[in-house]
Amino acid sequence: MNILILGSGGREHVLAWKIKQSHKLNKLFIAPGNAGTSDCGINVKLSINDFPSVKNFVLANKINMLVVGPEVPLVNGINDYFENDNLLRDIPVIGPSKAGAELEGSKDFAKKFMTKYKIPTASYKTFDKKSLNKGIKFLKSIKSPYVLKADGLAAGKGVIICNKLEQAEDELIAMLDKSKFGKASNKVVIEEFLQGIEFSVFILTDGYSYKIFPVAKDYKRIGEGDTGLNTGGMGSVSDVPFADETFMNKVEERIIKPTVNGLKAEGIIYKGFLYFGLIKVDDDPFVIEYNVRMGDPEAQSVIPKVKTDLLDLFEGLAKENLSDKKLETDERFTASVILASKGYPGIYEKGKEIINLEKVEDSLVFHAGTIQDNKNNTIKTNGGRILSITSYGNTIKEALEKSYKNAEIIKFDGKYYRKDIGKDLLD
Repeated sequence: MNILILGSGGREHVLAWKIKQSHKLNKLFIAPGNAGTSDCGINVKLSINDFPSVKNFVLANKINMLVVGPEVPLVNGINDYFENDNLLRDIPVIGPSKAGAELEGSKDFAKKFMTKYKIPTASYKTFDKKSLNKGIKFLKSIKSPYVLKADGLAAGKGVIICNKLEQAEDELIAMLDKSKFGKASNKVVIEEFLQGIEFSVFILTDGYSYKIFPVAKDYKRIGEGDTGLNTGGMGSVSDVPFADETFMNKVEERIIKPTVNGLKAEGIIYKGFLYFGLIKVDDDPFVIEYNVRMGDPEAQSVIPKVKTDLLDLFEGLAKENLSDKKLETDERFTASVILASKGYPGIYEKGKEIINLEKVEDSLVFHAGTIQDNKNNTIKTNGGRILSITSYGNTIKEALEKSYKNAEIIKFDGKYYRKDIGKDLLD
């Protein structure tokens, strides 16, 4: 099979790394990819949201399957684009239709869906610019902390939690009246704050059956102790000790099954990864958010635990016989630590040379914001989150120790990483 992966981050590198191991693979292309994905296949200069250019490449290179990494092309309808094109419709797309992608594309849509299908989530109300004053009045009627979510896509940074009412009012005005997150905050969901521990559950579904992947926990804030601004994620671990069989039965019965059945009832064909951002409140699971693709940085700790040929599972989606496939996973724990640029998620510099990658031992290194400088034969920084260091261990502690050891070895100017990833699970 000839495979094209869309995306350029750590998630896409780990997908490329895993797909490269498949005996079913002929050629692998990654668009646009990064310095790390070039070790797995051929990087292609393509704009992932320029669907006609993607089509031309797919046809010219006899691509047999399209794997969509990030959410934006899915929300923009790349699955529908393929489905509605006579030359493309027989090429499977791993990722949902535009209607299915609304689960991530619109927080308001997701909350209405959960309410309709009685999926446990925080109570909420949605406001737009016209109802700004009602939004402020609503804030005054609820207790602190205040949770404000931009309705649309905001690169993982559209959620604001405020402890003070005045701050929450200012943020609501900034989002609705001053377009803090652009079009993403044309509507804002204000919801009840849930106190508990967050974790991530992933399934792969063909729209009928599904496979549950290893559970992960990611760390979204830039600062240690979960302080500071939200990022795309500063690290992750898998598995999660508290997500035992009894608890995961609750997740499956109360959340996964009603979601898959709800999509079916809505007439939405969903073939791809579905991410459940969950929170454990006392001993019950609630949904914080849906994502319609594999998480990042969770992919870097979850995918390395998958023993099964990923292309075999993807074929199960395409042929709607996923129920016949087996998902085998590694029993060991994994821990992934993100190395970021100084200043991220704010302003940061690019073009810093990365050294000592060849000295890494006992860990996997997945690239995100990197670029190959062919002129000087070096790898340089090219983003906010640069590298993800993933390690296996018989315990979370062992996996973390390996990742942190290699986090020290790798060097670039302005390197920053959190030193408390997974610490809460050790305590």
